[in-house]
This record gives sequence, C-alpha cells and structure tokens, in this order.
Amino acid sequence: MNQELEPRSRPTVGIFMIMGVIAIWALLIASFADVVGRWPGLAQLLFYVVAGLIWILPLKPIMRWSETGRWRDERPKS
Repeated sequence: MNQELEPRSRPTVGIFMIMGVIAIWALLIASFADVVGRWPGLAQLLFYVVAGLIWILPLKPIMRWSETGRWRDERPKS
C-alpha cells in the first residue's frame, strides 16, 4: 500500500514528525540525567553539546520528504 499524501498536507505532517523526533530525543537524553550528572563538568558539557547536535541528523530526510514526497535524494552523485 504505497499511498502518498497530497503535496499540501506533507509539510504539516513533516512538522509533526519533526516535533515528535525532538520530543523523543529530549526524553531519551533526559533519561540519562542521573548518570551524566555524576560525570565531571567538562564531560557533561561535551555530552550535552553532542546530544544537542545529533537530533538534527534525521531532519534532512524528513524535510526532503515534506518538500518532494521522497525520503532519499535520487539525483546522480558526481
């Protein structure tokens, strides 16, 4: 069943998907607070900086799907 959404509804669904990724990621990182809280301050800083950037990785495919209806970039690589 490969039913695609109408182009005008994809951005709305994409926004909700992005919000879901952010919420799940925040809950996951917060679940490590007890463990990370025992680390030295510099290690905590590094952990939270890296964790604060990693959530961006799934956004590109979601945004591409929201705009084009495809998950992957199908242009030939040069």
